Amino acid sequence: MGLDFSAVPDYAGFLWLGVIWTTVLTVCAATLSFFAGIAFALITLYAPRPVIYPVRFFAWLFMGTPLLLQLYLIYFGLSQIGIHVPALIAGIIGLGLHFAVYNADIIRAGIVAVDPGQHEGSRSLGLSRLQTFRYVIVPQAVRSVTPPLGNNLIALLKDSALVSVLGVAELVHAAQLAISETYRPFEFYIAAAVLYYALNILLESALRFVERKVEATR
Repeated sequence: MGLDFSAVPDYAGFLWLGVIWTTVLTVCAATLSFFAGIAFALITLYAPRPVIYPVRFFAWLFMGTPLLLQLYLIYFGLSQIGIHVPALIAGIIGLGLHFAVYNADIIRAGIVAVDPGQHEGSRSLGLSRLQTFRYVIVPQAVRSVTPPLGNNLIALLKDSALVSVLGVAELVHAAQLAISETYRPFEFYIAAAVLYYALNILLESALRFVERKVEATR
């Protein structure tokens, strides 16, 4: 009885592997959420109505349902109709799309805040509409909304723990494997919490560095 952390070092390999897969999952899902968020923002602002309405419905659906349910639908639901998605890919898609709709709202606000004269000036310089968005409007919008995008990235890192329900060997799943052999849940969940906190600190430091660089370019 009582706490005994002596078993934790014996399973350090499990936990570090979980850290690696958590990092891979977070980076891939964050990349998807960022670029999909930009695409959703541009569609809702400038696409024809027949295109806007399905995207708005998709955003409403993902904002109004729990992330865990979305992961179940992607992994277990699609397999029922013959679409088999590997657990890691399902986790990346679920996390990426879930946070993409929130990023889209943030990026859309950033695009709207860009001075309309930037559009006119870019077109007068001979840039096409696509080039104007790619090189002028979207970079300015993203720079202005870096802090809230960073907050979503931190939330994504924490919510990556939900992917453990799909069997992905991320940090929580690694802790659960160790617990199944040692029957020491409290010790290994504390170890996982410490590692998550360390990842969070590293991510926050990286985001502060990016924000300083962005401020320097304004």
